[in-house]
Amino acid sequence: MIDWSHHLIIAPILLPLMAAALLLFIDERQRVAKAMISLGSTLLLAAVSLVLFRIESGPNGFDGVYLLGNWAAPFGIVLVLDGLSALMLLLTAVLAIAALVYSLARWHAVGAHFHTMFQLLLMGLNGAFLTGDLFNLFVFFEVMLAASYGLLLHGSGPLRVKAGMHYIAVNLAAALLFLIGVSLIYGTAGTLNMADLAARIPQIEPDRRMLMEAGAGVLGIAFLIKAGMWPLCFWLPTAYSAASAPVAGIFAILSKLGIYIILRLTMLLFGDGPSAGFGSSVLLYGGMATLIFGTIGVLASQALGRLAGFSVLVSSGTLLMVLGINDGAISSGALLYLVSSTLTISAFFMLIELVERGQDAGAHVLAVTMEAYGDAEEDEPEEGDGVTMPGTMAILGTCFAACGLLLSGLPPLSGFVAKFAMLSAMMGTGAIGVPPTAAVWVLIILVILSGVAALISMTRAGIRTFWSSIEGTVPRVLVIEIVPVMFLLALTLVLTVRAEPAMQYMDATIRTLSNPRIYIDAVRNTAVVESPDAGIISDGKGD
Repeated sequence: MIDWSHHLIIAPILLPLMAAALLLFIDERQRVAKAMISLGSTLLLAAVSLVLFRIESGPNGFDGVYLLGNWAAPFGIVLVLDGLSALMLLLTAVLAIAALVYSLARWHAVGAHFHTMFQLLLMGLNGAFLTGDLFNLFVFFEVMLAASYGLLLHGSGPLRVKAGMHYIAVNLAAALLFLIGVSLIYGTAGTLNMADLAARIPQIEPDRRMLMEAGAGVLGIAFLIKAGMWPLCFWLPTAYSAASAPVAGIFAILSKLGIYIILRLTMLLFGDGPSAGFGSSVLLYGGMATLIFGTIGVLASQALGRLAGFSVLVSSGTLLMVLGINDGAISSGALLYLVSSTLTISAFFMLIELVERGQDAGAHVLAVTMEAYGDAEEDEPEEGDGVTMPGTMAILGTCFAACGLLLSGLPPLSGFVAKFAMLSAMMGTGAIGVPPTAAVWVLIILVILSGVAALISMTRAGIRTFWSSIEGTVPRVLVIEIVPVMFLLALTLVLTVRAEPAMQYMDATIRTLSNPRIYIDAVRNTAVVESPDAGIISDGKGD
């Protein structure tokens, strides 16, 4: 019997695709209609992602395998839902809602086809999280990149165009490496289905296995460029800081896409067998170098946008180090850190525009106008005019302080919980149960120093922003701009309060990833449906 919920597996791809297609037929002057369609699609996407996440986190577990066209693997296109992909789908939907609502204040109207590109970006991201073969991973990766090119350039301006050109050049090179790596893997293994590839790797002859590993290495470089590993990361702080606030907010998940793919392929293809541990030392030392580079950048940054961009590198470096260690207890804490840091950086990017808006106007404190609360006169004030409201200044200052606590990993928010889980496992007080080596102590010190650097930089920026004297006219900040920031930061508070069930989910996810046979059997044992009216069967047991 086929469960209706299995059909939802393809919904995160179809919903934004249909919304993007529909938006192309609507004139750009009908901005309200386009905004409502885009927002409705994103809210529905969030609801579907939440349902899939709740099913996956249920007591019986759920490994969904969707056979498009009713073709069995490895010959047909396969979508796979497990704990990791369900988590990333939900995280993407949450960020999408916050960024889209924030953009409705003004950013969605400063250029053409914003909502279309936004929906295509979501389609590419969701497809990359769900796909079960490398070829379609490339397809969704390219869809995501093409949409991100347009979104980064959205709003024009010489700085944005310059950063966008660099971003496009670097990612086109990454796409070329992606194709080369996939070609080498297919030439040696004869398949691109991830489950089938994982089953065939141990059977490849040693000389051909070296060529396959070379292809995997080239493929890994493409994803490490996206993840921002040093020395492939010099484009990232400039590009992210040049993007508009809502675009930078959703871009916070793009580097995590690289982390996701590396985690997925490393544990599935190289978890055991003759190629076990392939590339782990590169991830470990590359992650350490990235963390050091990002920490130095955080300390040196005077502009808030650059500070947020280097914070992305600090997050990526920490996660890459953990992937290089390849320990389950540390990886569980790293997954929680991935979620917490992504929510924080996305909120911080959107908060930066509100803070710098006041600085650009000659003031260092922000206010909400009466118009934001519906009390404005018919004649709207000029862009820089507003009525100072101390309550709003307190909200903005509190959000800024919360971002500082989360980025530095101080209690009581989820940044501290995630770092504590990782560090306790590294020190042997967690699931590892063994004394840390000298190399692990270096990792612990680097993680702590990165938090100290974030605390120093955020404190310095906060003093300069909120403790300076008020000068000039105070600009307005709409409620629709503040609420998404508060929403994302509130989710980090929820993660703190619900840390125990969150860690249980992360533990279960890592245990499943650590046993590649679960993934392989679920895909290979999924049978086609005999009835011509059905298209899937996805309990992994072929019933």
